[in-house]
Amino acid sequence: CVRGSHPVLTTQRRRRELLRDRLRRGGKRRRRGKTTRSKDRIPKGQSVNKELCLEIPKQLRDAIRRKRPEKWATNDWFLLHDNVKKYLDKHSVTTLEHPPYSPDLAPADFYLFPRLKMKLKGHRFVDSDEVIENAIKQLKVLSKNGFQECFEQLYERWKNCVDAGGKYFEGQ
Repeated sequence: CVRGSHPVLTTQRRRRELLRDRLRRGGKRRRRGKTTRSKDRIPKGQSVNKELCLEIPKQLRDAIRRKRPEKWATNDWFLLHDNVKKYLDKHSVTTLEHPPYSPDLAPADFYLFPRLKMKLKGHRFVDSDEVIENAIKQLKVLSKNGFQECFEQLYERWKNCVDAGGKYFEGQ
C-alpha cells in the first residue's frame, strides 16, 4: 500500500496535506451525527509543534468521554490517525495497523478529495482564502451517509491491503 517516492507525486501529496491541514483549522469543536470532530483553528504564526500534537489527542479523548460516554465506557470507538504512537501506547488505545502514507487507506485521498475536486472544478479563485472558503462550504454539505460510506470503503480497502501483502493496489 506504499507508493514509490516520485518527486511530482511527493509535491502533489504535500500540497494535499497542506490544504487538508488548513481545512482542519476552521471553526470550533462540534458534534455531528455519531462522530466527534475537532475544528480548532491554529492562530497564524503558531507552529505545529510537539506540544500541540500531544494536546490534540488529549482534547479528543476528553471530548469522547464527555460527549459519547456510552462509547467511552465500552471502549467501543476508533481513532483514525496518522502517527501518534507514543500517546496511543501510553494510554493503551487499541489500533488497527496500516502502512503510513498509504493513498489506498487515506479517506481524504480516496473519498474526500475526489468529491471536493469535482465540486470545485472549473471555478476560478482569487486567492487561497477563497479556495478554502469554497472548499469548506462544499465539505459542509457532505451527508452523514456519505461519511458512513467512506468508512465502509476504508474497511474494504484495509482488507484489500492486507490481502495484497501491503503493496499498493489502487487501479489494479
